[in-house]
Amino acid sequence: VQLQASGGGMMQAGGSLTLTCTASGSIFGINDMGYYRQAPGKQRELVARVSFAGISQYGASVRDRVTISRDNAKIMVTLQMKNLILADTAVYFCYADHLGDDFWGRGTQVTVSS
Repeated sequence: VQLQASGGGMMQAGGSLTLTCTASGSIFGINDMGYYRQAPGKQRELVARVSFAGISQYGASVRDRVTISRDNAKIMVTLQMKNLILADTAVYFCYADHLGDDFWGRGTQVTVSS
């Protein structure tokens, strides 16, 4: 499974962020897809993930500001985050669960400035 992400970069506090991730390769058997993030000096944490059936999970620190959607035909997820704050600065990793194995994208830097 290969994961190709797009979006991110330099963002303004109070603004909005859109990240997309598309899977390719052995796509049969992919269940959950989503995004995690890791800030400097911190552990990787869940931002949002969504199952093939459309059931979503959100990280506690972002749940009021994040929406994740999924297009199963395109094997793609889209993450939207609003009201960005400085603490949203992190590397965002696309994620996929393929038959119980975890796959990760390369990571996308998101930097929020005031």
